[in-house]
Amino acid sequence: MAQAYCGPAPEPHSLATAWNFDVVALSMSCALLCLFLSSGRRDGSLPLAAALGVFLILFVSPFCALTVALFSARVAHHVILIAIVAPLLALAFPRPNKLSLQFLVAIHALIVWLWHAPPVYDFAIASALPYWTMQVTLLGSAFLLWQRVLSPQTQLASALLALLATLVQMGMLGALLTFAREPLYQAHFSTTLPFGLTPHADQQLSGLIMWVPAALPYMVAAALLATRSLDRHRASATR
Repeated sequence: MAQAYCGPAPEPHSLATAWNFDVVALSMSCALLCLFLSSGRRDGSLPLAAALGVFLILFVSPFCALTVALFSARVAHHVILIAIVAPLLALAFPRPNKLSLQFLVAIHALIVWLWHAPPVYDFAIASALPYWTMQVTLLGSAFLLWQRVLSPQTQLASALLALLATLVQMGMLGALLTFAREPLYQAHFSTTLPFGLTPHADQQLSGLIMWVPAALPYMVAAALLATRSLDRHRASATR
């Protein structure tokens, strides 16, 4: 099944040449860079460079084409977008938003579950506009959530609860994908076999990715926030 974005599903022998120099992905990268430069800040240059590097790997490298063939690659793509690119952008643009943390957790969870509902997913990857709507809403909601979680003004307990709630809802979705009795994503019924996976095995792998490795960035963030809070308490105690 050919897709409007990232091209038709590749096979292993053609994957290395399946680069995607799409104007939307490149324009978004340039826009983020220009926004950062116009802000006059320099202390977030390293997180921004890392975020843009990962972003280009996701949307320009052959990894993008692989997501057309394998649902597990698509899930890994989404996990990296919301759990790695989004927090890096939040560090590059740390100005906290004023939205409720509970609201951000809920809306991000809703967006994640919505785009992984089989009929919505099949629609989203069929043409460029819904595809980019999916990517922008996933990244945007995650960015706003990470902005609040990483803000020094956010209480540690609230930040940890937000991370835990996000981790749990993603784990639940991963468990559903892992233990589903049949493949659910029609777009990948005929694209996984060249890579040695049945559609069902590919879906189970995607569930495991969302269930286990996806939890690591949230656990690392929780540990770093707890360490930051402890360091503050120690510093205030020594004054």
